[in-house]
Amino acid sequence: MSILSCEKRKADDTDINKDLKKAKLETKALKAKRPGFTDDRYNETSYYIENGLRKVYPYYFTFTTFTKGRWVGERILDVFAREFRAHPAAEYERCIRAGTLTVNYDRVDPDYRLKHNDLLANVVHRHEVPVTSQPITLVHIDEDIVVVNKPASIPVHPCGRYRHNTVVFILAKEYNLKNLRTIHRLDRLTSGLLLFGRSPKKARQMEHQIRNRQVQKEYVCRVDGEFPEDEIECQEPIEVVSYKIGVCKVSPKGKDCSTVFKSLGYNSKNNTSVVLCKPKTGRMHQIRVHLQYLGYPVVNDPLYNHPVFGPLRGKGGDTGGKSDEQLVRDLIAIHNAENWLGVDAADDDLLFSKPASEDKVGEDDCDTGTASRESSPRLESPAPGVTPSTIMTPTLASPSSAAEAPRGARERSPACGGTLAPEPLAEPARDDDDNDAKSDKVTVATQTGCTPAVAAVSAGPSDALAADPHCYECRVRYRDPRPRDLVMYLHAWKYKGPGWEYETELPQWANVDWEEPETS
Repeated sequence: MSILSCEKRKADDTDINKDLKKAKLETKALKAKRPGFTDDRYNETSYYIENGLRKVYPYYFTFTTFTKGRWVGERILDVFAREFRAHPAAEYERCIRAGTLTVNYDRVDPDYRLKHNDLLANVVHRHEVPVTSQPITLVHIDEDIVVVNKPASIPVHPCGRYRHNTVVFILAKEYNLKNLRTIHRLDRLTSGLLLFGRSPKKARQMEHQIRNRQVQKEYVCRVDGEFPEDEIECQEPIEVVSYKIGVCKVSPKGKDCSTVFKSLGYNSKNNTSVVLCKPKTGRMHQIRVHLQYLGYPVVNDPLYNHPVFGPLRGKGGDTGGKSDEQLVRDLIAIHNAENWLGVDAADDDLLFSKPASEDKVGEDDCDTGTASRESSPRLESPAPGVTPSTIMTPTLASPSSAAEAPRGARERSPACGGTLAPEPLAEPARDDDDNDAKSDKVTVATQTGCTPAVAAVSAGPSDALAADPHCYECRVRYRDPRPRDLVMYLHAWKYKGPGWEYETELPQWANVDWEEPETS
C-alpha cells in the first residue's frame, strides 16, 4: 500500500471522527436544552403566593412531538381533533392558520397530510395548577445526595399540568439545586421523604439498593375505621388497570407484593386509625390499594376511597361487578365532574385582573366537589349513572375586542409584599471521629455557594398576569383548592439503607388524637 493511500485513509478517518464528534456535541447540546435543565427554562416565569397557595404566572411554552406511525397520511387537523381533545377542532384550526401550530416549524394548511419524522410544534399559553405554599424542607444535603421533606400536593417532576410547580423546579429556582437525579418518587398528594442524587453514580447506587430491596421504608397513614391491633401482612398481587389515568387493583394477574401494617392508635371520636405501613416491595399505589382491599382505606384518598369502586369501595376486591373498562370510564367521568369547576365571569376585568380574594362563591358551591384545576381526560360519552348535567364544564366569557394580543414569553415579576423563606435546614448527624476544625453544619450556602432564593409574594394576580385573548384558560374562572384538597393522609416517614438512615417529622394528622379542622 502506498504512503499516499495511507495518508488519504488517515485523512478520511479523521473526517469521520470529526463528524462523529460533531454529532455527539450536537446531541449533548440538544439534551442540554431539554425543558427544566437550563436557566432559560427556570426563568421563563415566576411564582406568587396567594391564599396559602404557590401559583405560577401563565407563560408561553412550545410542546413538540414527532409524527406517530398511525398518523402518517392523515390531515393534521383530524389528528389534533382526535388525539388531543383538550380543545375543539375549531381551536386547532385557528392555531394552524395563525401559525402557532406548525410542522417542522413551518406554517401549513389544515389539510396538510403528515409524513414520517414530521416535527409538530404547538405554542400554548400555559397555566399551571396551584400547589401548597408550604416550603420544601431539607432533611440532609452533601456532595452526593439531597434529602427533602416534600409537602403534599407538589409533584416530584414535570408532568401533565405541572412544570414549575414541581419539586425539581422549586429546588432549582429557590435553592440553586439543579440537575438532581430522581432516585424514587412519591405520589403528588403524598408527603414525606424524597431522595435525589447529585451525581449519576450516586443515583445509580441508591436505585440499585431500592431495586434489590436493601432499603427499609416506613410510612404513616390515617385510615377509616378501627384497624386491628395485631400486625397484618397483605400479600395480595396488584395489577395496573390503566396506566393512562394511573389506577390499580388487587388481581390474581397482578405482580407479587407485600405490605406490613401495624396500628398506632384509634380515635373513636372520628372513627379513624393511625397506621404504620412497611412496604416490602414497590408497586404502584401499593399501600393505598392494599388498605382499600383490607377495608381500611386512607381517610381522604380521592381515588381508592371513592364510591366509584362500588358499595364496599373495593374492600376484598369487590368493585360492584364493574369490568375494568367500566371502572376506568366511571373514574374519568367522576374526575371531570369533581375537578373542573368553572365559575361564570361577566367581563374581562373580572377574568384577568380581579384578585381571587374578592370572588364571592356561595356556601353551597364551596361544599361541592374539589376545587382542583388539574386537567382531565375527556369522555366521548358519559359513563353509566353519570348524567351530562353532573359533568361540569367551565363557562367561557367572550374576549373583549380590545384585548391585548399575545406578547410572547417575558419575565413576570409579582408585586413584592413580603417573602417566603425556606425553613431552617436540618443538620446531618455528626461523626464522632471527625476532627475537622471547620463547622460541619451543612446548609444550602455551604453546598451550592449561594443562599436560598426567596419567592416573591403577591396579594393576588397583578398586571403582570398577561392575558392571551385566544387562550381557553384565560377566559375561565377557577376556584382555588381548599387545604383539604391538597393533602392525603399518607406520609413517607423513614428510609433506611446500608450505612444510611433518614426520617422526617410527622405531620399533625399523624397524632392519634388529632381531628380535622372544620374550616379546612
